Amino acid sequence: MKLVLVTGASSGVGAATARGLVKKGTQVILIARSAGRLNALADELGALAIPLPCDAADPQEVDALAKRVRADFGVPDAIIHCAGAGQWKTVQDTDPAEAVMMMQAPYFAAFNITHAFLSSMLSRGSGVIINVNSPACIVPWPSSVGYAAARAALRGFHQALSQDLSGTGVQSCHVIFGKISSDYFDNNPGVAEKIPTISKTIPTMTPDDCAIILVKLVDKPRRASIHPWILGVHCGFGMLFPRIASWLLRF
Repeated sequence: MKLVLVTGASSGVGAATARGLVKKGTQVILIARSAGRLNALADELGALAIPLPCDAADPQEVDALAKRVRADFGVPDAIIHCAGAGQWKTVQDTDPAEAVMMMQAPYFAAFNITHAFLSSMLSRGSGVIINVNSPACIVPWPSSVGYAAARAALRGFHQALSQDLSGTGVQSCHVIFGKISSDYFDNNPGVAEKIPTISKTIPTMTPDDCAIILVKLVDKPRRASIHPWILGVHCGFGMLFPRIASWLLRF
């Protein structure tokens, strides 16, 4: 039986991924700050789901979590970083404390959790680390400074980590999803109005759509993956022709 740790597991893609993993008979460590929502999800999923409330952006909480997980369940076979937060704002509209908060999840949450388990994975010679990201890490749009910077940090984390992991048996995966029909837009009023017009060419995914992809990556990891496929075309265009892509995203 595989053991998979999922951050941001209390809702959205994280919760859907936990459901998909349990359906396959995988034991899942559920990580999020909200104890109530984690416990409710664990009650729904049954004995294979272990809720462990933790602020993944807090190194001390993560250290205590990692010690408990290793002692009680062992070293995870895979870690899926779904935690993320932050509104789309300009620099002048973003309080510095909010900018720090946006960097905490996804970037510091992913760094802290990976740091806590990576040495054990390397000693074992196997493991998969999956980083769930936004297209803002490649092609930022207006009024997304703190959000895009945090996503770019996560992308850089994956790229540098992949270099360090070469030949170790541990793999880092970077997954970019387009718009997802989750609670994000309800919890961040005004954000939906800032979505660039070009995004209308990209189908909206559901959390369950994303979960299917992430569950498959646990068994068959890929270094980079962008979904849906048309988003991959847009991101490729953005990397080849950044000035044109930046102009298009202003509308």
